[in-house]
Amino acid sequence: MNNGVLLTIGSAFIFSIMNALVKAASDTIPTAEIVFFRSIIGTVLILLLMKHSRIRFSSKGIPLLVLRGVFGALYLLAFVYTLANIPMADAVILAYLSPFFVIVFSRLILKDKLPPRSALLLLAVLTGAGLIINPLDYESYNLFALAGVASAAFAAGASITIKQLSQRHHTYEIVFYFLFVATLISAILMADNFVMPQGIAWLYLIAIGVVSLLGQIFLTQAFSHENAAVVAVTRYIGIVFNILWGLMFWQEIPDSLTIAGGVIIVIASILLSNRKPVTEKADIDEVKGSQQEKATVR
Repeated sequence: MNNGVLLTIGSAFIFSIMNALVKAASDTIPTAEIVFFRSIIGTVLILLLMKHSRIRFSSKGIPLLVLRGVFGALYLLAFVYTLANIPMADAVILAYLSPFFVIVFSRLILKDKLPPRSALLLLAVLTGAGLIINPLDYESYNLFALAGVASAAFAAGASITIKQLSQRHHTYEIVFYFLFVATLISAILMADNFVMPQGIAWLYLIAIGVVSLLGQIFLTQAFSHENAAVVAVTRYIGIVFNILWGLMFWQEIPDSLTIAGGVIIVIASILLSNRKPVTEKADIDEVKGSQQEKATVR
């Protein structure tokens, strides 16, 4: 196993730890507040990196940089909200819908041509998402799951802007706008229901910010050692890590619909990635604590 694959597995493992920290923090800390601490810590760290690398801010393209930040902020808010309310495995699998939305948005907005037979794969992704959301069994869970789908759509929107911005702006500058805008938006949203962190909650919040940056460093190094398509496929091992944390700490056992939907989404997304490697690379750039974060992406 080469260094690129090991680094990718390492990044997936680190991001899964971040997701577990987010879920643990969500027991006492509201979603917007978690996003605020995750973003403001990242903003400070990226500013230090920019200063160390002597990266200056651009005077052009600011509206698109801000738009990328808005999409990234909405992705983080939606993903953290989903992660706080449904099993980790479900939330992460739904976040992996972002390649689907990237291709759809590329067709609708950038007028890119769809790769051959992509329509069938896109339909398969929708089927997988439908199994996880399970609209026939309506309950509040479905609303949380729809927020997870929204997080994937916002991540895809950010990816589309990254594709345009990366031609003229340094990666650090793009990331700064993402984190800075997320800090501003989350600060506004948390103003009326701020909860002062107590005890271990401080550790969770600080760790989320630091771990997300560490995961991104691993992922960036992976791209320097391995083909982007290989990295994209290997990242799906993160689903396994998230299932393990959910099982160990929250006794979350994926049901048959989640497993079936997850398998369909992963296989279809891998095939879509192989047909559209540039799009998938853009999507991976989005995953920050994520993502997120991604989390996200990501």
